[in-house]
Amino acid sequence: MLTGSLLPLLVIPYRWASGDLGANPIATAMNQLGLLALLLLLASLACTPLKILLGIKWPMRLRKTLGLVAFFTVLLHLLLYLVLDQQLAMPVIVEDVTQRPFIMVGFVAFVSLIPLAVTSTNRALKRLGPKRWKRLHRLAYAAGVLGVLHYLLRVKRDLNEPIIYGAVLAFLLSVRAVDAVRRRHQRP
Repeated sequence: MLTGSLLPLLVIPYRWASGDLGANPIATAMNQLGLLALLLLLASLACTPLKILLGIKWPMRLRKTLGLVAFFTVLLHLLLYLVLDQQLAMPVIVEDVTQRPFIMVGFVAFVSLIPLAVTSTNRALKRLGPKRWKRLHRLAYAAGVLGVLHYLLRVKRDLNEPIIYGAVLAFLLSVRAVDAVRRRHQRP
């Protein structure tokens, strides 16, 4: 599973080295990493709805790995922007974050993933307790919404693809919401 989710990350440096990333390889690599991160985040958010809708439990074993690989991919996306695209020019970066809404939204999405990655261990679960840990990890939903919004604001012409990702996310969240209401009504 881990190998399969990391494989697309190896394709980008290979394409870079072979000159196959087009006229602006940094922008192409950033865009591909961002899209991959969003796909991985949505895949991690799809694990519970799969269990709810189909009754299959094996995706639950993949959820943490998918989430951590999504975080790592977002981190690479951000580092590519900071180091290669902006060359760590902090005044330019600060101006970008404050003047360009899609960058600000993307940055907030990244920040919302940090506590999830830090508390993804069994030790953190024990320290926080299951209730607080579960509440904290609901940030994944916010990160998903922010990731889709980041993509939607980033795209300049054809909004179809980000809208499809938004619809998938809305479906996944609605499955969870309907299940939560159903379980609440089943309690004595």
